[in-house]
Amino acid sequence: MANNKKKFLFVSKEACIGDLAWKIKNEGHEVKYFIEDKNNKDVCDGFVEKVDNWEEFKDWADVIVFDFVGFGSLAEKLRKEGKLVIGGSAYTDKLEMDRDFGYKEMIDAKINVIPSWAFTDFDEAIKFIQKNPDRYVVKPCGQQDEKELSFVGEEEDGKDVMQVLELYKLRWSKKIKAFQLQKFISGVEVGVGAFFNGEDFACPINVNFEHKKLFPGNIGPSTGEMGTSMYWSQPNSIFNETLLRMKEKLKQSGYIGYIDIECIVNGKGIYPLEFTSRFGYPTISIQIEGILSEWGEFLCALAKKENFELKAKRGFQVGVVVAVPPFPFKDHDAFKKYSEDATIIFKKPNIEGVRLGDVKLVDNNWILAGISGYALIIVGIGITMEEARKSVYNKISNIIIPNMFYRTDIGERWFTDSDKLFSWGYI
Repeated sequence: MANNKKKFLFVSKEACIGDLAWKIKNEGHEVKYFIEDKNNKDVCDGFVEKVDNWEEFKDWADVIVFDFVGFGSLAEKLRKEGKLVIGGSAYTDKLEMDRDFGYKEMIDAKINVIPSWAFTDFDEAIKFIQKNPDRYVVKPCGQQDEKELSFVGEEEDGKDVMQVLELYKLRWSKKIKAFQLQKFISGVEVGVGAFFNGEDFACPINVNFEHKKLFPGNIGPSTGEMGTSMYWSQPNSIFNETLLRMKEKLKQSGYIGYIDIECIVNGKGIYPLEFTSRFGYPTISIQIEGILSEWGEFLCALAKKENFELKAKRGFQVGVVVAVPPFPFKDHDAFKKYSEDATIIFKKPNIEGVRLGDVKLVDNNWILAGISGYALIIVGIGITMEEARKSVYNKISNIIIPNMFYRTDIGERWFTDSDKLFSWGYI
């Protein structure tokens, strides 16, 4: 590794990408990590070297890695200056942030879409449902915390959606400036993602199943993500009919990085829901455990637009988020009261499959950091989904954090979903 050692500069909005930075440091590369959000400045202290001004090190770095949407225009500027950059473009930022734009781009790329209608006025949306009673999904546009206000209607006449829109108008009209009403489609929710090198996709692709709700059984408030099950595959029909059709648009925009599209599939077809044009969380942490290739070598090749075939483990990976209060909400006082500086205890000295959330290293102890309560991502691997599930929950049983919680059913729905996907010809 000494001859191939590279310098990586990670630039983060809210301390999302520290786990990948830690992984690449452990491969022998030099790593510097900048966090923009002042409330999360201590995340990953002790694990990787931190800097207060990333721009001072942009010429030091061989590769610059941006972790979220919103950096697209900056990434484009740096690429024009000749820098090697992993990150978005202005186009892909808009693809994720502006649902209506993403919907129109899918149509233009000849991707099958679910009927959707864009609104900026709650009363207009309510009138629309009154004239067109049906089952709908409400999807706010914007940052992740706005998207977490998505609501899936259950009533065939849409009355529950109208009630929710009335509530949003009353409580969150200043927060939700634009949203979509999407016709509800029943089926299996599945995502396909792949790394894009500015010219083409790297194989294998990633097939994943997200669990966004806070509680087991898929109930409670939406979170960024409570866990994901996944496997690696050669391109399948879901990928070929969705992401692959975006290839030329991504190429024209200069995008380099990971991109995922979430879909509903059933016996009648594949229906894309939304793009994630960045690393996913906890997706990237689970992928770290599922890939055999060296991440530093891969990211360097990706930024150089070189072909690189990832070597992935066979079978399945299951990742579970272990959290503490106030997650999934933002409450500084609650974090200080219940979670600040809590020590993570490992009953046995084994951190295999343990990935970094918002933690820091102090006197060789893992301590909670930041303010989110997003503590750890634990990953299990197995040839079968059941083996991967047993592995991840055995690893969680080795961890003690005061007030910790997690979902106990990540990967469980695979046993019914896989039967459906197989019978419909998708796997």
